[in-house]
Amino acid sequence: MKLHTISLLVNNHPGVLHRVAGLFGRRGFNIESITVGQSEELGLSRMTIETSGDNKTLDQVKKQLNKLIDVVTVVDLSANTMVARELVLIKVRVLPHTRPEIFSIINIFRAFIIDVSLENLIVQATGDRIKIAKMIELLVPYGILEISRTGVTAMACFD
Repeated sequence: MKLHTISLLVNNHPGVLHRVAGLFGRRGFNIESITVGQSEELGLSRMTIETSGDNKTLDQVKKQLNKLIDVVTVVDLSANTMVARELVLIKVRVLPHTRPEIFSIINIFRAFIIDVSLENLIVQATGDRIKIAKMIELLVPYGILEISRTGVTAMACFD
């Protein structure tokens, strides 16, 4: 199954997110990731949804989304070159003897320490799914206490 990234421009009204997510649930499509925020156009929001499936499934998803009244446009970003990023906050246990190793990992991934105490720290990182997964994998042995991820947000590249 291929991962697809879909960008929706939708009316910024109460219940729109519920209707879009409900469509996915009723049709048996899984949402791997979803992010929503204001767009460049007043009164419209942009949703970035990652879903998995074959091309036939994706076509069906796009057709169903286009039928929703509050959906203005549906674009398959994964059909062309795109830029995709995710934000993650990771709370990691820190001991005096592990601090240099953890700092080294954070520097390698160009992440930032945004809060620190004697026993733990919070790291902020942005990047693609693979980069985030690798950083988490390297921090697991030190003791990850909590993770909060935004989901992917994406934009088509210039042609």
